[in-house]
Amino acid sequence: MAKRNKRGRKVNGILLLDKPAGITSNGALQQAKRIFFAAKAGHTGSLDPLATGVLPLCFGEATKFSQFLLEADKRYLATVRLGITTNTGDADGEEVELREIPDLAQIDDVLEQFRGSITQIPPMYSALKVDGKPLYKLAREGKEIERKHREVMIYNLELVETRNEELVLDILCSKGTYIRTLAEDIGEAIGCGAHICALRRLQSGPFSIEETVPIEKLMELRDESFDALDQTLLPICSAVKEWPLVELTDITASYFRQGHPVQVAGSPTSGWVRLFNETSVQNDADFIGVGEILDDGKIAPRRLVVVH
Repeated sequence: MAKRNKRGRKVNGILLLDKPAGITSNGALQQAKRIFFAAKAGHTGSLDPLATGVLPLCFGEATKFSQFLLEADKRYLATVRLGITTNTGDADGEEVELREIPDLAQIDDVLEQFRGSITQIPPMYSALKVDGKPLYKLAREGKEIERKHREVMIYNLELVETRNEELVLDILCSKGTYIRTLAEDIGEAIGCGAHICALRRLQSGPFSIEETVPIEKLMELRDESFDALDQTLLPICSAVKEWPLVELTDITASYFRQGHPVQVAGSPTSGWVRLFNETSVQNDADFIGVGEILDDGKIAPRRLVVVH
């Protein structure tokens, strides 16, 4: 059972929250942290207040692996309102311009322009920092500064539905992709402008919407018991469950935990790996952490867990 003290319980694991609309990612994090009475927690990248869906929250030792989830690919279901641009690129902003929507017979050709590697200019209303200050704060002050183009990858962009003045798009993209900017750019390519009126994240790295838990359910479980609440947490190792697996003997694991690179027969020749003690079941009880393959073939420790 998780340990409880004045600063919060010692909770370790990953919560897949179905973020509701109307609150920031940090607001959702703080609410979940209070529900769990957790001593330490962090999220893995922001969702706009308007957006809903998969928001992985890391508790305790899992925060060591949040960076890997931040860098993961994401999938969204986006509803794009054509003919209206706003100052934020979504329905939460003020209307800037209203234009007539042209015929959409060539919409597939337009979308093709945005598949693969594309460049974006980050929006002013974003959490991206310049000289330590978030762009959205500058935007609220009426300021606009030059932003550098960034390259992102749109792995998949499919038209799910066309209804009245809206397009529903299924988008699989790399980290750092601004869906609001993508919608605005598509709107300009069509010739009428556009903004996001609804956005749902369906996938974040290895996690999907089917695995998420709404805040209301967490509150119900908290009223039942902390043990019931903790059952919603996924193991820390699930953050890297798609990585190559390497098992270590007790002796090798002890050496590795002291910070020494180790040689393991049959391990990959490059990249990152997840490491476990030799066992028939891979769970947090045997999860050691992650390592990186060095040029000499040894595995160097990069993130180690301490949960035992």
